[in-house]
Amino acid sequence: MAQVVEEWYKQMPIITRSYLTAAIVTTIGCSLEIISPYNLYLNPKLVVKQYEVWRLITNFLYFRKMDLDFLFHMFFLARYCKLLEENSFRGRTADFFYMLLFGATVLTGIVLIGGMIPYVSESFAKIIFLSNSLTFMMVYVWSKQNPFIHMSFLGLFTFTAAYLPWVLLGFSVLVGASAWVDLLGMIAGHAYFFLVDVYPRMTGRQPLRTPQFIKAMFAEEAVVVAQNNPNLGFAAPLAEGDHQD
Repeated sequence: MAQVVEEWYKQMPIITRSYLTAAIVTTIGCSLEIISPYNLYLNPKLVVKQYEVWRLITNFLYFRKMDLDFLFHMFFLARYCKLLEENSFRGRTADFFYMLLFGATVLTGIVLIGGMIPYVSESFAKIIFLSNSLTFMMVYVWSKQNPFIHMSFLGLFTFTAAYLPWVLLGFSVLVGASAWVDLLGMIAGHAYFFLVDVYPRMTGRQPLRTPQFIKAMFAEEAVVVAQNNPNLGFAAPLAEGDHQD
C-alpha cells in the first residue's frame, strides 16, 4: 500500500505535487500546533505595516482543521489540479503556474476591495483563508474546458461537467458551509476563462500572457500531438468514461 501511494505521489506533475505537499504539511503543522494559523491568515494591515508579506502566500496553504471537509478539498486539489496540469496545460507548466498566480491575485484583490464596501465588508472580513477558493477556481476552469464529460455526484444523480461548480456550490450550502468561498473561486475561474478562451476568440487579442521571467523558471516539456487527431491532449481523455466524485 505504501509503495502504491509513493508511486502515485511521484507521478504527480510538479505544480500539483508541490501545492498538495505544502497544503498538507501546513494543515498538519497547524493541527499539531507546530505552526499557528494566526501567523498564516490574510491580514492586509500586517502585510503593509509589519511587512509580513508571507501572508499573501500562506493563506492559500491552510485548509482549516483536519476533518471530512479537509479530505474533500485535498481530493479536489489532487484530482483537478492534476487533470489541468497533465492535460489542458501539458508541456506548459509556466502557464499553469501563472494561472494559479492570476487566481490568487484576483481572489486577494476581491477580498481587499470587498472589505472596503459598506454592507458587505463584514462578510469579506471573515474570509481570512483563500485556499478553498483557489481549489474551487481550478474545479471551475476544468469544468469550463471539459463541459461535456458525464459525471455522477455520490451516485445520486448524473450531470455534465459544465454544472460541476454549481453542484458543489449547492452541496456546500446544504452542509452549512459559506457560499462566499465557492463563489469567489467561481469568479476568479471565470475571469481567467474569459481572458484566456473567450476574449481572444472575440477580438483576436491575448490579454493574459505568461511573462517571460516565469517561463524561464520552468523547463518546458516537448509535447508531440498527432496531426490527424485535433482533440489529442485536450482535457480528460474520452477513454476514461464517466467520472464519479
